[in-house]
Amino acid sequence: MKPRAVAVSLPNPHLPGADWADRFELALDGKGMTAAQAAELSLGRSPRWVRDLLRLRNRMVSAVGLKAAAPRPGRFGLVGAFPVLSKSDDEVVLGFDDKHLDFRIVVDVRAGSSVNQIVGVTTLIRRHNALGRVYLAAVMPFHKMIVPTLMGGLR
Repeated sequence: MKPRAVAVSLPNPHLPGADWADRFELALDGKGMTAAQAAELSLGRSPRWVRDLLRLRNRMVSAVGLKAAAPRPGRFGLVGAFPVLSKSDDEVVLGFDDKHLDFRIVVDVRAGSSVNQIVGVTTLIRRHNALGRVYLAAVMPFHKMIVPTLMGGLR
């Protein structure tokens, strides 16, 4: 089964003031995966084409004064390039703030049926200015391909 886009509502307590969000979910056979394991398996390992896009993005945004990568590990370390801001068995919140936008990635797990588990990845964005709106519009087509691809690492 492929990850599917599902509706997400705002406001969200993980990023008050967020003005954009999306969510993908994937049903996994079996149970017992923690949110930290799901985050590491999906976001901690990227295919080469995703890493190449991130390197290109970093070169381009550094020219306009944006952060080229995560500024430093969060309270609970890093998953891939993302600082971990909070962590429990059921939910991991990653992200950081920049001058153009703030973002959070929320990876959560919950019971599906009696024999499966649902893993969700929610992206939350709070745009600060025109640069944030332009940036989000530019990366959105890639985001819509990358997140489901990364969730494929959960299977």
